Amino acid sequence: MGSLFGPLEDVQGDAGYAEGHPPRKGFFTDTSVCIGCKACEVACKEWNAIGADGLSLSGMSYDNTQELGANSWRHVAFVEKTAPPEPAVAPEREPTSLGMPGVGPPVGAEQTATTQQAGVTWLMSSDVCKHCTHAACLDVCPTGSLFRTEFGTVVVQEDICNGCGYCVPACPYGVIDLRPGDGRAFKCTLCYDRLKDDQTPACAQACPTESIQFGDLDELRERAQGRVEALHERGVSQARLYGHDPTDGVGGDGAFFLLLDEPEVYGLPPDPVVTTRDLRSMWSSVGLAAGALVGLGAAAFAGSRR
Repeated sequence: MGSLFGPLEDVQGDAGYAEGHPPRKGFFTDTSVCIGCKACEVACKEWNAIGADGLSLSGMSYDNTQELGANSWRHVAFVEKTAPPEPAVAPEREPTSLGMPGVGPPVGAEQTATTQQAGVTWLMSSDVCKHCTHAACLDVCPTGSLFRTEFGTVVVQEDICNGCGYCVPACPYGVIDLRPGDGRAFKCTLCYDRLKDDQTPACAQACPTESIQFGDLDELRERAQGRVEALHERGVSQARLYGHDPTDGVGGDGAFFLLLDEPEVYGLPPDPVVTTRDLRSMWSSVGLAAGALVGLGAAAFAGSRR
């Protein structure tokens, strides 16, 4: 491991792979076209033989997965937001009532212009492991269970994992977790087995709207920037990229996102930092302190002999 933080042009080279390795692969998730169908969740479970979670009504809209975990390597978030009232515009004709339920005060309650125009909008996003440039989970793994692949992704070898759990608090995104009843760590592998056969990861293959896009990371970053500019031209000023910047606290993510609101709204940390960034300086401080204690002990021993 060469570097623990900062920009890193050749992730695979830093991990020890020789020149000529494949280009770094990754995901670009465009949440502006996600329809919340959960096809990616199903495809991920089917391909990776992950057991079903069972029926669990979380009470959080249609979001019954709730979060990423050892048995949920993809999580489609449904974020409900109250839409601000828009300026009143007279319709060309009166709408026809279909008897469908709406959002607003109960029938018979006082209706105002604001409540009549208020509504709920959904922000949908398929979350996944970020495959960080500087992956703290990999840095703290004592057995080598976590490793960097030739594609620049981070994979867990479950047959080597001893269940120590060091990787769980190390992840700044809260992605990796230990499987109940098993004790070992699991997370998205970016379908490493499929990549070795030059196949698209299962989730991206199943996405009907191409919200999840797979490819060379450099190309995805260029494509994402163009998408943001196109949305801005259409008046979607809140569109922004998350995790694409190589100068951020994790050196940029291998799986990054186009969001339509602040990261916190989607349950993402606004400024993630690799938790092992200060590891070298911490051990240096520990070494200096230990050396000072040894020196004081030696001096005290020598003084007592005199």
